[in-house]
Amino acid sequence: MSGKFEIYTGNNGEYYFRLKAANGQNILASEGYKTKASATNGVESVRKNCGREGAFECREAKNGKHYFIIKATNGQEIGRSQMYASMSGCTNGMESVKTNGCSDRCDDLT
Repeated sequence: MSGKFEIYTGNNGEYYFRLKAANGQNILASEGYKTKASATNGVESVRKNCGREGAFECREAKNGKHYFIIKATNGQEIGRSQMYASMSGCTNGMESVKTNGCSDRCDDLT
């Protein structure tokens, strides 16, 4: 089984997407969108950019933990990861998005 995307509605009424690895773990989450179509476009952007050189950026939070973002070609953030205790965990997370981000599966949970 490969990874999958899920589109869902948050408590604030906005639409979000997340990417789950084959083991069910969340590996990428989006910002909130006003419309479901915009969240769907975000999924398509991850699919398009997950294999692109330079699409990922690893960052360090103020608390010393690491996370990554995936960016579109225009530099806009598409999604971000959870926090990782180590840089190697962050790197492994990016690799998981590269592997699972091309998934055709997208479950609509709205």
